[in-house]
Amino acid sequence: MTITNRKSFLMNIAKHLGRPMKTKVERPVWKHLPQFQILNHATQEELIDVLKQQCHNIHTVCLQTTTANLASTLQQVVEDYGGISVMIPKDDRLKYFGLTEVFKSWQSKGIEIYEWHPQNREQNIQLAEKASIAILISEMTLAESASVVLYSHPNRGRSLNLLPEKTIVLIPKSTIVPRITQAAQIFHKQVEQGEQIPSCILFMSGPSNSADIEMVLIVGVHGPIKATYIIIEDQ
Repeated sequence: MTITNRKSFLMNIAKHLGRPMKTKVERPVWKHLPQFQILNHATQEELIDVLKQQCHNIHTVCLQTTTANLASTLQQVVEDYGGISVMIPKDDRLKYFGLTEVFKSWQSKGIEIYEWHPQNREQNIQLAEKASIAILISEMTLAESASVVLYSHPNRGRSLNLLPEKTIVLIPKSTIVPRITQAAQIFHKQVEQGEQIPSCILFMSGPSNSADIEMVLIVGVHGPIKATYIIIEDQ
């Protein structure tokens, strides 16, 4: 497609507006910026309180534990979920949290452990659909909406977030921010610095919910039917 007479066209518009023609988009300066004020001065503990309350609102169990007690807390949740098969990302942070031996002990008890492998795309999808539980790690957590931020990656694909019936999300305390405003700032900074950002960034707020039909809430229409967040004291 060829564009012709663009400059003269724009100059004519600028003339009628009584100003010079602009050559670039300038960021507006707003008098009020409420998006930066909400929960701006909240402490990390206050953000956790907000997160827990919102979890209650979105039918999500929210637990808090230490790194030392994470294994026992996670095992209890898996047992409560009737753990038959669990899918995990290929993520070094699981080893950092001391969960490698836990997964081995589960296998000895008959629980199937599936690990995401970047070379086996189709098999990953099949295993994610087969798994009863997914264990995920939140990259960033929004207290206001109780949303965990999940990055797509060769070692943890999108199917892992959506196909298993139940989801357990590990939330390092240090990742909790007030709201999506702060998340957007972080993404913007990463782009400015030339960092590679994921092709898919998922904001997941508890189990799948829909009330499109007659305003009747239905859980589990297009994703997990149950979700548990485990906040880990990592600071």
